Amino acid sequence: MTIRTKFVFHQDLKIMDRKIIATAAILGMTAVVLGAFGAHALKDLLEADKLVTFETGVRYQMYHALVLLFVGASNILSAKAKKSIYYLCLTGVILFSGSIFLLATDSLNSINFKAIGFITPIGGLLLIIGWLVLLVDILRKRENSLGNKTNLN
Repeated sequence: MTIRTKFVFHQDLKIMDRKIIATAAILGMTAVVLGAFGAHALKDLLEADKLVTFETGVRYQMYHALVLLFVGASNILSAKAKKSIYYLCLTGVILFSGSIFLLATDSLNSINFKAIGFITPIGGLLLIIGWLVLLVDILRKRENSLGNKTNLN
């Protein structure tokens, strides 16, 4: 790898890190807004179980905003893992939390969102795979560092 190639790769990684952190900020911010909306505006409009469901969507969105914040700021993950985790978490949150928001507020409009209920577990599966990619990448780094230490002795 030439110095120019290393520089371009490093610049691309910085751009991806900024994209991940910006997305984390947007997801975190909208989670706070949606949480406040649920706690105040929807409190009197939804049944208790629907409000709890809505809050679950908010909670999972915030969890994954924090995960993306860690991923974007981390220097222990490979670029490939960061990119995979980013797209898995983003798509997972959109499908999982997004479908939960629509299903929880189904009674407030004339559109029947029950037909999209199958999307929720798909989103959940993508979130789980994102966590798995994170785990595998960290374990690989650990194995590589352990292997390097034993080679030095």
